[in-house]
Amino acid sequence: MFDIGFFELLIIAVVGLVVLGPERLPGAIRSTMKTVRSIKGMANGFRQEVEQQFKIHELHENLKKAEQQNLENLSPELQKSVDELRDAAKSVQKPYSKE
Repeated sequence: MFDIGFFELLIIAVVGLVVLGPERLPGAIRSTMKTVRSIKGMANGFRQEVEQQFKIHELHENLKKAEQQNLENLSPELQKSVDELRDAAKSVQKPYSKE
């Protein structure tokens, strides 16, 4: 991403000091840092959501392949996906089952 060195940071601080003045500069820095943290948090959330969607898509594709083979003689990758889906189905059904 960005790789800001000491010299660039010093120039930004001096310009900020001249434009905002010494009274408003600390508040502007805090506000900027809060905004940057918020943007990073949203980016991480988006990244996690995309990764989850890719994982779901992969599991779905693997399940299709496994069904085409009648769930027999599956490769380890396909068997792992089928097992994950079975475990997920069991965990969803448990809260509603009458045990």
